[in-house]
Amino acid sequence: MKFGIIRERKNPPDRRVVLSPEACQKVLSSHPKAEIIVEPSPIRVFADAEYKEAGIQVANKMKECDVLLGVKEVPIRSLIPNKKYFFFSHTIKKQPYNRKLLRAILEKNIELYDHEVITNEKEQRLVAFGRYAGIVGAYNGFRAYGLKFGLFQLPKAETLADQQALIQELKKIKLPNIKILLTGRGRVGNGSREMLDAMGIRKVNVTEYLDQDFNEPVYCQIDASEYNKRKDGTRGNKADFFANPQEYKSNFFRFAKVTDFYIAGHFYGQGAPYLYTRDDAKHPEFNIKVVADVSCDIDGPVATTIRPSTIAEPIYGYNPKTEQEVNFKNKSAIAVMAVDNLPCELPRDASVGFGEAFLKNVIPAFFNGDKDGLLERARMTQNGKLTKRYAYLQDYVDGKE
Repeated sequence: MKFGIIRERKNPPDRRVVLSPEACQKVLSSHPKAEIIVEPSPIRVFADAEYKEAGIQVANKMKECDVLLGVKEVPIRSLIPNKKYFFFSHTIKKQPYNRKLLRAILEKNIELYDHEVITNEKEQRLVAFGRYAGIVGAYNGFRAYGLKFGLFQLPKAETLADQQALIQELKKIKLPNIKILLTGRGRVGNGSREMLDAMGIRKVNVTEYLDQDFNEPVYCQIDASEYNKRKDGTRGNKADFFANPQEYKSNFFRFAKVTDFYIAGHFYGQGAPYLYTRDDAKHPEFNIKVVADVSCDIDGPVATTIRPSTIAEPIYGYNPKTEQEVNFKNKSAIAVMAVDNLPCELPRDASVGFGEAFLKNVIPAFFNGDKDGLLERARMTQNGKLTKRYAYLQDYVDGKE
């Protein structure tokens, strides 16, 4: 089985890679029948020379490979027909901007495996960059807070080497006695929590957070069962919420009244109530001044997120009265950090972590007959057609939705 690590060609450039040089070495030592060729790249976070030093072939020979591994969408003109591809296609939610890409994949008889749907038998994702989105998102949020109030200036995350460098910068700042709210206990939320804990910020429980004042900065991490409640007044729980989101309404405003800085690291499911609406943000008791929206659902559950921001320009302002974008330093503005490709700012760490998961969970499936059905679950297209699991995308491909 010959694996090709493709050059990332999407703009803006993405420096991440599925397998680092060390991960490639581990693949080859664990699976004697495996071969790896790395396509040359001028932007990859691991230089071509690093792969060569690790004994990995670097060559323009992707057509010789059986399986091609990438991170972001492959431009249509660069797709090689009749190959197996792994990358984030951003099509499973029928994203309009990638309809042509999925059509081209079918026309070129490509077998597409989307990283986002690589799951175990319990449908839990096995490879993801979420932790790194949470890490960078929290850092960027503090940077936004400092700039908003003129308290401190942190360097951009993309200029720093790794997570430890981010932490060292955060340890230098002095925060006022603010309350920081973090939603989500998955990869993203826990990635952000790593940064809060590394800074030594005190963690408090929900009751303390809502009812007490502190003479130091504190944070509270909550999940869906704490910011939603059942409409009928009966006691709900997280499992019931995810099974029946339409039966719930938001209970988030009690947090918004006391929060200064909000980090949104939750997963938002279809049919779930919004955390807060534009009307909520207009309320005189709405206290949030800075939002780091790591989840970044546009015009969705975090109403102040009206567009994604960019690594180049990561912060914008939202005026709750006019519902318009303004300068984030305006007194009336809520500062919003909503970069939608945060792991790109920590490419080396993110690539190493992703590669470890890919090496552990995905590579073996090519050599054990896919005994756990991992490849089968992640295979979106085959023989020029959508597979049964993804047949729901047919109307999207046809342009009917």
